[in-house]
Amino acid sequence: MKIITDFNDYHSKTPLALSLGMFDGVHLGHLSIINTLNEIAKNEDLESAILSFWPHPRKFLNPNDDVKMLNTLEEKLELLEKSGIQNIFLKTFDEEFRNLTGNEFCEQVLVDKLNVKHIIIGHDHTFGKNKSGNFELLKSLSTELDFKVNQLEAVQQNDLNISSTKIRIALSEGRINDANQMLGYNYPLTGKVIHGKKLGRTIGYPTANIDVPINKLLPKSGAYIVEVWIDNTFYKGMLSIGTNPTVDNENQTLHTEVYILDFDQDIYDKEITVRFREFLHDEIKFEGLEKLIENLDLDKKLTEEFQF
Repeated sequence: MKIITDFNDYHSKTPLALSLGMFDGVHLGHLSIINTLNEIAKNEDLESAILSFWPHPRKFLNPNDDVKMLNTLEEKLELLEKSGIQNIFLKTFDEEFRNLTGNEFCEQVLVDKLNVKHIIIGHDHTFGKNKSGNFELLKSLSTELDFKVNQLEAVQQNDLNISSTKIRIALSEGRINDANQMLGYNYPLTGKVIHGKKLGRTIGYPTANIDVPINKLLPKSGAYIVEVWIDNTFYKGMLSIGTNPTVDNENQTLHTEVYILDFDQDIYDKEITVRFREFLHDEIKFEGLEKLIENLDLDKKLTEEFQF
């Protein structure tokens, strides 16, 4: 898979079948587009390509917008590579790009720079200044600019259209199973293990504190059953997102920490990945450590019995 980030003097010599969008999550809806794209590219002797943005255009439009993503850039690129896409164009959204009308975008970017011969567009996708670009515009320009265009219907699950927004909502409500079904994989979080206050080890539950990437969306605060992957080895884990109200009442900093079952190794500064499997319960402030330990014992039992 080729990754192109420099657009200034770029001109594709290879004719492309292309789709455009953030593709955040690379979920089942996105995969429907990508599979169609790959099939068209093969049948029409083109290469498949995606034009996306990083960081999110909202950060350019409002630098104070704390937009959280389903994927880090590394996760997104890994998922796209697995999908079989041959070319990824990662564009930094800027003032020049912002001011391109739908027509100008089609002519100057899609045709002149990228040599697009077939465009696949999602059911509700718009582009260009004031959202002036859409399927109807592409269709009207297709003959003049010598490209084909297809619009795909939304992929549905339980009679609902799959979208990145719906996945974000599911995660924010702790509906992990719903989110994972729409994604087509178990929601991941990768980060470096950092030093914490080491309170867990004093009650028999030492945890690994994860340094969460700044733009990564976390599910709602609470306790979860997770897969833990360390050096390509799988472990069962129970993860907590919250402020540790029982033992740290004054500090409101959000912590993400995981207790790894049947594990006793020094993994400070090591990068680990957790994959969310089941929501256990909301964050609870217990009356004392005894009640906290009782609950941890119950969570551990449920994690041990969970069918991974």
